[in-house]
Amino acid sequence: MEVKEQVKYICEALLERKGHEIEVLRIEELTTLAEYFVICSATSTTQVKALADSVEFHLKHDHDIMPHHVEGFESSSWILLDYGGVLVHIFLPETRDFYRLENLWKDGEKISLSDLGIDNA
Repeated sequence: MEVKEQVKYICEALLERKGHEIEVLRIEELTTLAEYFVICSATSTTQVKALADSVEFHLKHDHDIMPHHVEGFESSSWILLDYGGVLVHIFLPETRDFYRLENLWKDGEKISLSDLGIDNA
């Protein structure tokens, strides 16, 4: 499966659980960390966990893909799911505002959800 397909499935899982302000950045030209960042906001710590669970569930059960590493379930203000080519960041709004990953990686190419083939974005 291509990494861009993974990004699409991740975004669909986030949308299913009402993730907010989903941004996709293509960063492969800037770093060796990953090819894409998917950044999403949640309204509560409960939703942060639910969004992460949704991504993990759908990728595992629908596509047989497991994360390489997961961080942040203890605090639940920021959960990071590492799928190798894709790093998924799920934030509470205040944590997202504090770290401002979009600004830190502003040289990355923004990919719209419609470019991924997602209509209801």
